[in-house]
Parts: sequence; C-alpha cells; structure tokens
Amino acid sequence: MKELIGPWPCRARNTPVAVLSHRGRLGPPGHGRDNTLAAFAGAMAAGADGVELDVRATADGVPVVHHDPEVDGVGPLHLVRAADLPPWLPTLEAALAACAGAAVDVEVKNSPAEAGHDPGEGAARAGAEILAGCLGTPNGPARALVSAFWPGSLEAVQEACPELPTGLLAFPGAGAVEALERAAGLGCRALLPFGPGGPGLVEAAHRSRLAVVCWGVDSGADLAAAGAAGVDGVITDEPARALEVLGRR
Repeated sequence: MKELIGPWPCRARNTPVAVLSHRGRLGPPGHGRDNTLAAFAGAMAAGADGVELDVRATADGVPVVHHDPEVDGVGPLHLVRAADLPPWLPTLEAALAACAGAAVDVEVKNSPAEAGHDPGEGAARAGAEILAGCLGTPNGPARALVSAFWPGSLEAVQEACPELPTGLLAFPGAGAVEALERAAGLGCRALLPFGPGGPGLVEAAHRSRLAVVCWGVDSGADLAAAGAAGVDGVITDEPARALEVLGRR
C-alpha cells in the first residue's frame, strides 16, 4: 500500500493521490486524542499512506509532537521540560518510529504571534536533524516533507538538512499565485494550499516543479475536486472517505 504513492512529495504519472491523515485523525475532531502514537498507528492501519503531525520544542530543546503551544493541565510547552510531559505526548523521534515505512508531513510550529516564539528555530533545526537521521531506515518513514506557514522555519530546515524537501503552508484565503511564487522563491518542493486548489494552480505548480498537497479537504465534494485538479496529496480528517472518493478502495 505504501508503495502506491510513488515519489514524495510529487507523484509519478498514473499513480494515485497520496492520502495523509491530519494529526492521525480518522474522523472529525473529538474522536480520540490526535497527534499520538496510537492515532498514527490507527490511521495507517485504516489505509492512509501516512500522517501529518506537528512539532514544537520543549524548554530543554526536545522536539515533541503537539499542535497547540500549551498542553492542558501542564502549561506552555516552551516552559516545560520533556521529562515533565504526560506520557501520551510523544517525542518526534518516537512519532517517526511509529510511522516507519509511511509518508510523513512534519509541520513546524513556531509562530511569531505566539508566546515562546523561538527566533533561532530550534524545533525546525533539531526536528530536521532527527528526521534526516531516520528517513528511509527500517525505523523511520519512507518519505517525508517538512512544512510550515513561516518562511523562517523552512529556511532553518534547509540550512540544517538541505536534502529534506520543504513545503510552504498557505493560510485559508491566501492568494494562490502569491503563495506559489513565495514557495518557489523559498526553494520549496511543495505548496500546501487550504482547500482543493484548482487545475490552474496544480498546473502552474508542476511547471515550477512544485508538488501540491492540499489540506482542510474533508467533504466528499472537496476531495473529489482535489482529485480532479490533479493534486499530489491530501491531508484530511477523513482518510477513509478520501481513499474511497479518490478511487483507492
């Protein structure tokens, strides 16, 4: 199953669209805790090609997998040591091992608008080194992409591990042309737009040698539109629906 998606983040001609589970979800938010080892294992057991996960750094510089800057009942991640985190919250290293043989989109979380923003991009640099060290090994993912909304995070990854492909996440409502130009200017290998994109966007991206991996595509209509547009991958809360709509089962 994992071999179906071909090269990553681009896909070869006549290979199906890659399906990644958003934070390991198998349905709408609230159906179990996401960004956990159990969630990732469940998503891949359900047929997803891999997962999207979020990485942040702890107070002692350990890359861990969590979406929000604060952990309920614990406090802001940037003020908490890794040893003091709850056992369900995985390190990036453990998460990548749980995704062995799969495709992974590692999203770096380091917004300048958040308390604890790290201008040194510690999570991006340390996370990239961990990913590069296990990528393609028996204990790591077979394919990977490092994505972020913030150019500084992507530039840090490219400096630390230039061999890793990076992708620019576009905010909802962002202009497609501007986002594509920005991704290309940053030396990215992929653009990650919100929603299904469109034929014009995909064709323009492919001419610039960028893959298109869309996120926020959960409804049958959006998934069908993404497939018709020719995207390379989807990041979805509904991997089972995506596999069906995209003709994967």
